[in-house]
Amino acid sequence: MVSSVDTRVEQEHRPVTPSPAPQASATAHRRGSVLGDPAFLRLWAGTTASGLATWALPFILGLALLDRSLTAVGLGIVLAARTAGFLAAVPVGGMLADRHSRRGVVLWSGLAAAAATPVVAAGLGRSVALMALAAAVVGVGQGACRPAFQALTAEVVDEPRRQSANAAVTFAVRVTTLLAPGLVALLSVAVSTPALVLATAALWLAAAVLPARGAAALTPKGARAPFSAEFADGVREARRHPWFLAGLAALTTVIATGYSATGVALPLVSRETYGTEAVLAAALTAYTAGAMGGALLIARWRPKAQGWAALAGLACYGFAPLSLLLPVHPAAVITAYVLAGIGIELFNVPWFTATQREVEPAKLARVSSLDFLLSYGLAPVGLALIAPAIAAFGTGPVLGFCALACFAAPAAAALAPGARGFSRPAPEVRGA
Repeated sequence: MVSSVDTRVEQEHRPVTPSPAPQASATAHRRGSVLGDPAFLRLWAGTTASGLATWALPFILGLALLDRSLTAVGLGIVLAARTAGFLAAVPVGGMLADRHSRRGVVLWSGLAAAAATPVVAAGLGRSVALMALAAAVVGVGQGACRPAFQALTAEVVDEPRRQSANAAVTFAVRVTTLLAPGLVALLSVAVSTPALVLATAALWLAAAVLPARGAAALTPKGARAPFSAEFADGVREARRHPWFLAGLAALTTVIATGYSATGVALPLVSRETYGTEAVLAAALTAYTAGAMGGALLIARWRPKAQGWAALAGLACYGFAPLSLLLPVHPAAVITAYVLAGIGIELFNVPWFTATQREVEPAKLARVSSLDFLLSYGLAPVGLALIAPAIAAFGTGPVLGFCALACFAAPAAAALAPGARGFSRPAPEVRGA
């Protein structure tokens, strides 16, 4: 579950858009489409490279199980270390990106991940401890760059084109996750697993150096507070936006329940109900294809009640566990996962865009870090709990609970102030 900024300031309680970064401003006058903006294309390429590197490492290390250079326990330790590094670095990365140049944070976090990845490759078949230590550093780089990338998007792309930009980024990530497994499997026939791991280092290097320069640091050096105070300031900024807190709670609930059902229950149902792993493969492919379609749709669609439409899309994830409750035709399961994929991008893209628009620019990376920390940080907790829950209560009750949670959480979030448009309501103007 996947996690993912605006240069607006508030004046008299209403957001006002300042001039974008020089590169974005000049290009905006020359071209209408964000895909014709060289500064955005560089950012898009860097973001895509980081996303592909993040996705590819677990898949490649899984191949190491086949040649027995890594055990299942070792794989779990290495991936857990990477996740720990990610969770530790996300809030720190958000604060650094608000203190310093967002471009600089992307550079150094990408270089850290690129430098640590060859150590992961060197540890294959030799030392799980060395691999875990290096994977933790890769996770630090991954976590630090996430909020910085979010904030850098707002600096490079002007506000009217930002939703299209976010859709282009998520579409690219979905395409790579759809096509890359087959490509990696083909490469593994001729290329060793350590060499494939090294290829992800090249992706991290590209993520570090490709993005264009954004704005300078938004926080003057003399005005910087201790890290704890800056983190608390980011939390206060998030609390100023009730729609953000409600949407984040809904997203966290859906990822912790619906995503866990996909990760644990879908393989079980595919084997026990349908007697084949083909349903598992088809459902996951359908989800990715649906997400690609959702990204294409939301790149141009601007519903009037954008927040409500986004939350309705998020609720569509409930169809995934719901389809696994009864022995329906496999086509029903595949359709449910298509709807879940479409819906998740109908939520993600407006969510990122609204956060970039509404949050105070100097605090945007910190608020984005809260998003990644809670939504994606709690996903492993859901994955860890769902298998014991299925053992204790049975597959049906657990899937029913997951489906209900996926439908109910976005519905509850829609009641929050500002949820209709993912924006702070304008203050009432009273007559004399």
